[in-house]
Amino acid sequence: MEKICQSCGMPMANESLFGANADGSQNEEYCKYCFEGGSFRKDETIEEMISSCIPFMVKEGMTEEQAKDILESTLPYLKRWQKQV
Repeated sequence: MEKICQSCGMPMANESLFGANADGSQNEEYCKYCFEGGSFRKDETIEEMISSCIPFMVKEGMTEEQAKDILESTLPYLKRWQKQV
């Protein structure tokens, strides 16, 4: 089963997309765009994450509304955001 980033929801089709732990090992829970060197690259709220992900999803062919709906219905269930909802 393909892994998805537990921060932004991006599919991680291969190991090159995995984030990095503090010791340099791969982190299979978070993507390299969200997680680097053992911590999140940006200290942001779930609302800020949704806003920053929308343009990437629009580039993939979705409308802003479709992207927002998907993100609002999936991100709250991902590991990073469980504590905030």
